[in-house]
Amino acid sequence: MFLPYKCATQGTMSKVRAARPKKTSTAANISGLHKEVKVDCSVVYICSMFASNQSPRSARIAVSNFFFVSGLCFATWTARIPDIQLHIGLSKSELGSVLFASPIGSMVCLPLAGWLVTHFGSRACMLVASFAYAIDLCAIGLVNTSWELVAVLFFFGMAGNLMNIAINTQAVGVEALYKRSIMASFHGLWSLAGFTGGAVGILMVSQYVSPLFHFIIVALLIGLFVIFFFRYSLKEDDKDKGELKFKFKWGNIKSILTLGIIAFCCMGCEGCMFDWSGIYFRDVVRVPDNIVPVGLTAFMATMATGRFVADKMVTKFGPVRVLQTSGVLITTGLLIAVAFPYLYTATLGFLLTGFGVSSVVPLTYGLAGKSKKVTAGIAISLVSSVGFLGFLLGPPFIGYIADALSLQWSFGLMAVLGFGTALIASKAQINA
Repeated sequence: MFLPYKCATQGTMSKVRAARPKKTSTAANISGLHKEVKVDCSVVYICSMFASNQSPRSARIAVSNFFFVSGLCFATWTARIPDIQLHIGLSKSELGSVLFASPIGSMVCLPLAGWLVTHFGSRACMLVASFAYAIDLCAIGLVNTSWELVAVLFFFGMAGNLMNIAINTQAVGVEALYKRSIMASFHGLWSLAGFTGGAVGILMVSQYVSPLFHFIIVALLIGLFVIFFFRYSLKEDDKDKGELKFKFKWGNIKSILTLGIIAFCCMGCEGCMFDWSGIYFRDVVRVPDNIVPVGLTAFMATMATGRFVADKMVTKFGPVRVLQTSGVLITTGLLIAVAFPYLYTATLGFLLTGFGVSSVVPLTYGLAGKSKKVTAGIAISLVSSVGFLGFLLGPPFIGYIADALSLQWSFGLMAVLGFGTALIASKAQINA
């Protein structure tokens, strides 16, 4: 890549040597040499600039593919959970306990991931995490006991979280090259990968392909994607933050924790929708069994769609107004589903909720990554830590309230939590 620089320099030196034997006046020699060196130095400068500049478009495509790989790996596992359950012979309660291993692994890795990304760079961490994620996926297909599954899922969660922090740090760098909001589109590809993984999973199940063989096929595809696109990813993280040393001072983390709380409110509602929307349609809306997935499908469809249009909304209206609107949509959608528990109205409510949650997490990650006081890896890790608590604690909270009161009451309280997104965004200083 730097060959033009070398050639230009050697050309200059050869011209200097060739100029020495000529018996001309000193002034003429200096004048001629100055012109030659000036021309060659300009070539050196142009070539070195061309060699060092990163194409924003190629970097965006590369990082987009890593988001897709991350979503595909996760969706591939979730698509085969029923088969793994039957293979090991787990009851519903046992499966619920075993599945808890993955978020625990994610939580354990959160502080470590920020440190690793800061010290070794997001690019190296993204490469290691991608292969670790794919290998862990294959390992899931080899388990025969519940304890083996717990161990593998723990490391699966750790690899997934390291990849999450690394790719979001890369996305912040690409967004800086574009000088406009593009973070939500990356997360939109993650959601699109979820649909793809689910569709491939349905195909594999219908063809009676074993989970192990299914996982190996996906892992090999992931490996090919990683090997091809890795070369185009950002070589370095933000240089302006390279010398930042994180200190736990309130002034350093106040705005970042505020973003984390906004993410907490949103991800609590998101976890509620992922885990309880089917049960809500079955027990409250009382639809036939074949229509039960409609609620979750509606939510996921608008969540993915919203992420592809959110960047334009942020560019036009600003992040604060988009976060406020998101909170209002979450609350409105959930309240419609609670107040009118019928098929069409509940579906409409879930559609609105999907639009509401679509842009919040990408926005909070992107804003955290622009912090002037903390490196992007640490900032995103902090926001992710606080936000993920909502995703982790929201679904069990729903269950407790549903047992004590009703599922409608639970969704009503989630609507209040969702409004916290709009309320905090209105009162907080969003520029992290």
